[in-house]
Amino acid sequence: MGRYVVRRLLQMIPVFVGATLLIFLMVNVMGDPIAGLCGERECDPATAARLRKEFGLDKPVWQQYLTYMGNVFTGDFGTAFNGQPVIELMASAFPVTIRLTIVAILFEIVIGITLGVVTGLRRGHPVDTTVLLITLVVISVPTFVTGLLLQLLLGVQWGWIKPSVSPEARFDELIVPGLVLASVSLAYVTRLTRTSIAENRRSDYVRTAVAKGLPRRRVITRHLLRNSLIPVVTFIGTDVGALMGGAIVTERIFNIHGVGYQLYQGILRQNTQTVVGFVTVLVLVFLLANLLVDLLYAVLDPRIRYA
Repeated sequence: MGRYVVRRLLQMIPVFVGATLLIFLMVNVMGDPIAGLCGERECDPATAARLRKEFGLDKPVWQQYLTYMGNVFTGDFGTAFNGQPVIELMASAFPVTIRLTIVAILFEIVIGITLGVVTGLRRGHPVDTTVLLITLVVISVPTFVTGLLLQLLLGVQWGWIKPSVSPEARFDELIVPGLVLASVSLAYVTRLTRTSIAENRRSDYVRTAVAKGLPRRRVITRHLLRNSLIPVVTFIGTDVGALMGGAIVTERIFNIHGVGYQLYQGILRQNTQTVVGFVTVLVLVFLLANLLVDLLYAVLDPRIRYA
């Protein structure tokens, strides 16, 4: 296991370098970031040259990238155009988005897997058809529509929640935003669990366990569910990074100042340092989540061994 983890960590290095290089190149061709620093008027050549030199934009792109990567390994993600270090923006934004992601993942695990197990065991029944229709509607409706609708009903019309989240973004305030963020993924988890349960239910090892007289609950939890969770764990693991990076719409609706908000502001203002810095951390989150998923395979299926 240890050798496998070391090998995977080494494999992450070229993936990390390639992903960050691609992001760096894409962000640097979005436009001239200096043009937005002078307001509506165009910067005079002297001021533009000074700003480019100050932020290192007068150097070739490859040299800017090497400088950036060298600073990343020392914990320096650069400075935003407003003079604030990007690491400070991360320190305020990532805890909020991490809490929001935790709430969303809990909804996926608790509600999604539970509904998937129930519908998988009752395939063809009215409850199965009802859940399939509901999940299809959730997948079809865009996230911003779901978010605005829940905000209007629960926050404005009925007054059950605050229409916007406070700057502290406590867990109790993130329940509805977390549900909105997880809505589409929750529907996919439900359908994926249902399909996996329905297929494995007809497997030989399940029939053997039933024939031996094992209790129904033990057959479902220890045998059927454990082997059916591998594709679900794969989806949830890769969804962690997607939820953190894709929370722009949800955070905008509920006025949450997290990663999505900072990315939106960085793109809007062409603040390349902010965008590249946040996306670099999200790349690391994706890589570590995939490694964790691979390790969970061995826990769920004893036949899987890593050398």
